Amino acid sequence: MTQAQAEAGRRGDDVRSDCWISLEPTSSGGINLSLTSKVDGLYSDKIRALLTEGLAHFGIEHAKVDVEDQGALPFVQMARLEAAVRRLGRDEPTKPWLPEAQDTVTGTDRRRPRRSRLYLPGNEPKFMINAALHRPDGLILDLEDSVAPAEKDAARLLVRNALVALPFESCERMVRINQGERGLDDLEDLVPYGVELILVPKVESADSLRTVDEKLQSLRAEHGIDYPIWLMPIIESARGAWFALDIAEACASVSSLAIGLEDYTADIGAQRTQAGHESFWARAQVVNGAKAAGVQAIDTVFSDVGDMDGLRASVVEAKSLGFEGKGCIHPRQIDVVHEGFAPTPDEIGKAKRIVLAFEDAEKRGLGVVSLGSKMIDPPVVKRALHTVATAEREGLLVAEWRSEG
Repeated sequence: MTQAQAEAGRRGDDVRSDCWISLEPTSSGGINLSLTSKVDGLYSDKIRALLTEGLAHFGIEHAKVDVEDQGALPFVQMARLEAAVRRLGRDEPTKPWLPEAQDTVTGTDRRRPRRSRLYLPGNEPKFMINAALHRPDGLILDLEDSVAPAEKDAARLLVRNALVALPFESCERMVRINQGERGLDDLEDLVPYGVELILVPKVESADSLRTVDEKLQSLRAEHGIDYPIWLMPIIESARGAWFALDIAEACASVSSLAIGLEDYTADIGAQRTQAGHESFWARAQVVNGAKAAGVQAIDTVFSDVGDMDGLRASVVEAKSLGFEGKGCIHPRQIDVVHEGFAPTPDEIGKAKRIVLAFEDAEKRGLGVVSLGSKMIDPPVVKRALHTVATAEREGLLVAEWRSEG
């Protein structure tokens, strides 16, 4: 149903890096644009020009437009205007109005490090703009729990524009979509625009994940996306934990399997505790399901952003269980998570000795590897090779360590 007036964005003294736009089409009189901005003296002419261009793009020739700007960047202004236009409910399709692309997306490796992933609310541009400076392994633009139902349509456009306009540096471009049909609709505004990994919430069956993957692959083909886009299903219920292996093996797009404990503990009727005894079984299910399927196991978030000692202990425990990464809800958690998942000096020293023994056995054509009088099994060699590769990647071991003596 067509509306006479629509608005989008946020307004108020506590708002930063965002804007509010009210759009009321009229029958004549051209564009009447009223703008107040905290950067009025520097950028008001550019803001007016950008919004005028956007209105022309959407075919709006006559309208009353009110704008309250709190330092929004152009990609935010573009998303807010498009959201207001879509909310008018006009019959004709609304073609995207996109910012200039920041860089070329080539995709990521299935086994790339995913030690840390930083959650960012999908309708809060102020958190997105400089998030890459904190250097998590992945930045999650969240469309699910952090976005109110009434704002999910606007958040989707904002996230789409952020994927195009923002520099992600070394961070993987991640988005957590919504559940069910809304999540499938989210993919329409994500797949063509540079997303590299999709987090799928509250997965309870392999079939439901395959439905997401089928839509993902269809959109990749439609838009000529030649790089992989990975899936990270999140286990958040007793049923999901029971079928962890099936979910991890559901399709070739799965790179990792994560667990979310707030919803899981609510599902089983338990209080979430820092000790975590109530969730040990589910975490073990996720780790074993992931490892059996050959994908990464990713732990839940640590919710107390002020407790660094508690976070450090939680990461050590997660690593001891076989997890390879952990969610972060604040930038200050990232370094602690990276340090916790890094191999220790003792682990590196032992791994070096095993790798050297393995390489020596290979050179001599030996079928077994021994370190002193002890035989080394293939899984131990595999773990040592992984430890050495991780230490080299994180700068804890120089690439020429074999020649150091």
